[in-house]
Amino acid sequence: MTLAATPIYAALFALFFIFLSLRVAAMRRSARVSLGDGGNAELTRRMRVHGNFIEYVPLTLILMALAELQGQPAWTIHLIGLSLALGRLAHAYGVSQQPQILKLRVLGMVLTITALTAGALANLAAALA
Repeated sequence: MTLAATPIYAALFALFFIFLSLRVAAMRRSARVSLGDGGNAELTRRMRVHGNFIEYVPLTLILMALAELQGQPAWTIHLIGLSLALGRLAHAYGVSQQPQILKLRVLGMVLTITALTAGALANLAAALA
């Protein structure tokens, strides 16, 4: 039996998502903002890091799992997973800084889009083979 890669990445991303969620909750509590951002720039940044994560990670994980189920090589799955992980970390750190570190934000998005594209292409290659 071979070790499946996608569940490991999914678990790590879940833990990272929990971390991002707690950062938003803590800022909401300290700023006393129940809904929205209350005009608090730091809360807005944390909300966007959290929101951007949830906009990209689930679909990429689904593509990883499907590619893995279709028998794509482990290196392909790890390439997608590592690109997504590095992208999300770079993006989260870059956007969270005041002022934001634009180079890290851009790098994060490039790596994330690369992972998403690689996942899509891996699935098309497997399905059309």
